[in-house]
Order: sequence, then C-alpha cells, then structure tokens
Amino acid sequence: MGETLLNPEDLYELDTDLPELTGPVLLHSLDGFVDAGSTGQLVREHLLEALEHRVVARFDVDSLIDYRARRPPMTFDRDHWASYEAPELVVRLLRDEAGSPFLMLSGPEPDRLWEGFTSSVLHLVERLGVGLVVGFHGIPMGVPHTRPVGITAHATRPELVTRNSWFDKVQVPGSAAGLLELRLGEAGHDAVGLAVHVPHYLAQSAYPAAAVAALEGVIDATGLDLPVERLREAASATDADIAEQVDGNDEVEKVVRALEQQYDAFAGAAARDSLLAESQDMPTADELGAQFERFLAEQDGPDSQG
Repeated sequence: MGETLLNPEDLYELDTDLPELTGPVLLHSLDGFVDAGSTGQLVREHLLEALEHRVVARFDVDSLIDYRARRPPMTFDRDHWASYEAPELVVRLLRDEAGSPFLMLSGPEPDRLWEGFTSSVLHLVERLGVGLVVGFHGIPMGVPHTRPVGITAHATRPELVTRNSWFDKVQVPGSAAGLLELRLGEAGHDAVGLAVHVPHYLAQSAYPAAAVAALEGVIDATGLDLPVERLREAASATDADIAEQVDGNDEVEKVVRALEQQYDAFAGAAARDSLLAESQDMPTADELGAQFERFLAEQDGPDSQG
C-alpha cells in the first residue's frame, strides 16, 4: 500500500486559541534543500530574534522525517542521557513592526510523504484564510559579489512576478517547497517563491547580503513592515571582509573581474541568455570554488606570515 493520508489534519496539530486572522501572509523556509549563503536560515533567525512570535501549529515529524538520515543530537552526561533535541516542523505566528500578524513555516524539509505534507499545508492555508504564501532560499550562481544581488522570482500567477527571469526552461531536483507552490497554484491559491542569487564561491558561507535581498523581496511581495537594518549591518561587515580578502590576490581578482564582465554583458543585453550558459572563457563553478578555497587556505596556512 502507498503511504498516503486520508485526512490532511492527521499530520498537524493547530492551537485552538488563535487570534482572528484576516488573509494573513504565510512565509515558508525549510532546511534540507539548496540554501546557498544560508540565505533562508539567516532570514528566519533574524525574524525570530527581532519579532514577537509563538508556535501555533506543529507537524508530525515522526511521520515525515527519516531520523537515520538526519540524526537529532543527544547529550550524554557522565552516566546517563541528559537531553534529546527533537526536530521541529512548525508554524509560528509573528507580528511585524506595525503589529500586523503573519505566519512562518520552518523546520526540516520532510523526507517522506511530500504529497501528504503539501495537502496538510494546503488544508492549513484554507483553514486560516491565508491570502499569500511566500517562500525564499539562496541558489549558487555565476555572479560576482561586487554587483547587486539578483533574485529569480516565480509564482502561481504571472501577475505576482514583478522581476525578469534569469532562466528559460530548466529541470532541477524537486523539493517539498517547490511541490507546495505547485499544489497551491493548482488549488487556486496565490504563492510566490524567491530564489536569491549567491556567488558560487560564497555559497558555503553565510552571506548576509543575500538575506537582505530575500527579506526586501518578501517585503515587496507582502507589504509587511519587517526590520532589515541589522541584516544590512551584517552584510556591510561581511562585504568589507570579503573585499579585504580579495584585494591584492591577482588570481581571485581575475576571477571576480571575469564574472563582472559576464554579469554586465548579461544585464545590458536585450537577449535573455542565462547566466548559467556555458562559456569557454569563464571558469566553472568547481574552478571558482577551488580558487577561492585555495586563496583562503593560503591566508590561514603556516606560511601566510611570509
């Protein structure tokens, strides 16, 4: 028998003391899929630190998560097990700086029952009268850190997309977030996705500039009054650190200049050629990463003092 659920409510529990909500926004960002620059993670942590919030719905992680693939941490204290950090896939109720309520779904991407999970989220969307669903994450791109951070936006209706696409038609590995947006559209609900472009060579590091772009994209899409300044300060500090590391290293500077030329040519061209298109003169993503990693290793190595 297939692993299906007859009742979408079987996968989640909703608090009974919710305030009255009128067309709230639901943000979603799940761990486990591509999140270059820790974009989604930085936005989630920033919002939870800056805004009032509480958990209002919990999903059944025992049904959704493969613990052997992502083993939760446990603490052993001398002669006994002292604690267990159970994974949480939850919906929180937050209030923006103007006091307007909105929702945020976060936690590990389900390993199993994607159709059941998306059906349950759809049920929750309809139960709470959600007006717009917005997801966000980072993707690695052949772009330089010295240019504005780009975003590929997609949505369940063309009218919801206000940005030019950097892609034509492309097939990529699926995700629960992508399936959720697809199923929401099929059910007639408005949903938007924001994929923030992160330089290949910074994809494995926290990149606050991408988080700023994601949060500003959320604000543009939803009209929520969300704090951004602290993330902007972190982005400025990180950008200065990157500039200091790159400055004076001919090999890395050459890579960045080449990416700048490609970016500027693309931005100014009328034709919609993808930045991911192969170019004989451009280094590959692996070459970019290897060059930058080698540069960073030289700064930290035993011979870096001379």
